Amino acid sequence: MSVSYMTQEGYEKLKNELEELKTKGREDVAKAIAEAREKGDLSENAEYDAAKNAQGMLEMKINEYEKVFANARIIDESTLDTSKVTVLTNVTIKNMNNNAEVTYKLVAEAEANLKEKKISVSSPIGQGLLGKTVGDVAQISTPAGLINFKIINISL
Repeated sequence: MSVSYMTQEGYEKLKNELEELKTKGREDVAKAIAEAREKGDLSENAEYDAAKNAQGMLEMKINEYEKVFANARIIDESTLDTSKVTVLTNVTIKNMNNNAEVTYKLVAEAEANLKEKKISVSSPIGQGLLGKTVGDVAQISTPAGLINFKIINISL
């Protein structure tokens, strides 16, 4: 698995989510399994099957979070170079097709949240913008076709 570069804030948020899954999440699943077990024959007990599936999904999510932590590197944003687009920089881009401007922060996959205008560096747009400087045009393949984005500004 590749290295995940994160802010201290993103690292703490993920750490808290993992702790919540390990404690309350596991506790809730154990209760659901116990309640389903009390209802009798397990071979025809849909609630038991659902609870066991939920347990499997929870453990899979915990495992994914632990892998992210094993490869996490916290970056001090004050040391970043804003002469080019890198992880944790804010980049203002202009869609050359419709002249719409938008600012995104490039973050690790675990911190990506489109509502907060945080996109993953591993997304097609993130990959297309990495390494570009102000004034460069990035040609990015999207589901709507090729789109040219001009880099307007790079900041922290």
